[in-house]
Amino acid sequence: MTQILLWALVGYLLGSIPFGLLLTGIVQGIDIRRIGSGNIGATNVLRTGNKWLAAAVLLLDVGKGALVVVLAREFSGETAALTAGAAAWIGHVWPVWLRFQGGKGVATLLGVSTAFYWCAGLAFALVWLGVALLTRRSSLGGMAGGFGAAFAAAWAGLWPTVAVLALLSFITLWTHRSNIARLRAGTEPRIGGGK
Repeated sequence: MTQILLWALVGYLLGSIPFGLLLTGIVQGIDIRRIGSGNIGATNVLRTGNKWLAAAVLLLDVGKGALVVVLAREFSGETAALTAGAAAWIGHVWPVWLRFQGGKGVATLLGVSTAFYWCAGLAFALVWLGVALLTRRSSLGGMAGGFGAAFAAAWAGLWPTVAVLALLSFITLWTHRSNIARLRAGTEPRIGGGK
């Protein structure tokens, strides 16, 4: 039990590192929270016009979710890995350093899903990209991706993983509540601009 709590703490602290805020501050001298949607994730970093910086933030947010799962599994087993992954996602969305105002969790959930089960990560990425390209709305792809990962884990019979991924995916819908409101109003921005 002590190990599980330790990995929950490690996962939360690693997940709470706000790479979007840190990198835009260091490289561009700006506070990303004052740009576009005010979100600290890669999609909002892209709005600064720096594609390479946005890609770096995406990879780091994916990486922090995956890393803690891999480490926890290696040293403490599957339950610790599931706990650490969920905690990393929670840390990204509600980081203590930013008064619990973080990102929406999509990239970190992709990393967690991939480390849980590589086919779940692949399903996440394919659903995310497919829905985003089809609808030209990144938010829709991000919301759908987690459910694709949960389905892949269910197909493999990994029920504890399914439970964690499904729970985080449903909470991801909540983190996207402003996007959902804009989608319903027809005002959610499309990829590449336009309506």
